[in-house]
Amino acid sequence: MSDIARMAGVNVSTVSRALNGSSLTNEETRARILEIATALNYTVNAAGKSLRSGQSRTIGVVIPIDPISQDHISDPFFLALLGGIADALTERGYDMLVSRIDVEELEVAANVCDTGRTDGVILIGQWRHPDKLNQMAARGIPLIVWGAKLPHQKYATVGTDNTLGGELATGHLLDLGARRIAFLGDMELPEFRLRHDGYMNAHAKRGLLVDPSLTRPIPFVAETIQKNVEAMLTQKTGFDGLFAASDVAAMTAISTLLRAGVRVPEDVLVAGYDDIGPAAYTHPSLTTVRQPMREAGQCLVDGLMEQLGGEAAKSVLLTTELVIRESTRRI
Repeated sequence: MSDIARMAGVNVSTVSRALNGSSLTNEETRARILEIATALNYTVNAAGKSLRSGQSRTIGVVIPIDPISQDHISDPFFLALLGGIADALTERGYDMLVSRIDVEELEVAANVCDTGRTDGVILIGQWRHPDKLNQMAARGIPLIVWGAKLPHQKYATVGTDNTLGGELATGHLLDLGARRIAFLGDMELPEFRLRHDGYMNAHAKRGLLVDPSLTRPIPFVAETIQKNVEAMLTQKTGFDGLFAASDVAAMTAISTLLRAGVRVPEDVLVAGYDDIGPAAYTHPSLTTVRQPMREAGQCLVDGLMEQLGGEAAKSVLLTTELVIRESTRRI
């Protein structure tokens, strides 16, 4: 900046105002300064600017990892949500710092703020410890979480109506004639527990009883899903429908059924949850509850920016929609 100031015949503060678009610099001077800066390939030192402003212009996106399921960041669900967040942050001129933490140590997510590396945190999932997130919020850390809105939470969330989604998916299977519907999902996770509540509601509203043996509270590990589906077939539980609390689990269940000679949807109707990209292109294509990932990313970023601007944290409930495809279309 000193070099530019000397060449333009102005002081350093004038160069700074011109490069930052200040209206205090006249157009002729600004144009001359920008021309010199371009010729010198000048760029703003981001680290120095952050030190002066006290802001990193970076948001931490933290993805908890479950040591049991070992979810990978290449999971289509994570990629879709990260894409939506990245687009929204880019539009606002922010960078994204992605990190992973153990699900049992959610409080570690605060480190990216405490060390000054980020201005706020977007957490993908609250898992089993909303109390730790309440503690982070109580400390005043700018935080917003992808997931269900829970009683007594002190932090903002963005998510779909999980209970309604579970009810829509299960009700659809029941309305098509299924009477013994299996449920796959880890009941310790709040979102999946709420989806199971919807599964139960759909039966209750139709005056139907549920066989408890058809509820499989399992983590979404491919081998575990396969073994449970195979066990239900071996035990002759007679299930004629299956609602999985995620698309990846639903697609794993479908492949297991097909290998066993069970037709989908002719023998077993299958529905999932998320509407990840591959859901529309599997064979058969998957009926599922859509979670609008691009809109979710925008809402997460908007909510965090409101907090950074001094506003109170607000939760957002996104539209919950059932998308019907081949896995429930009987000819």
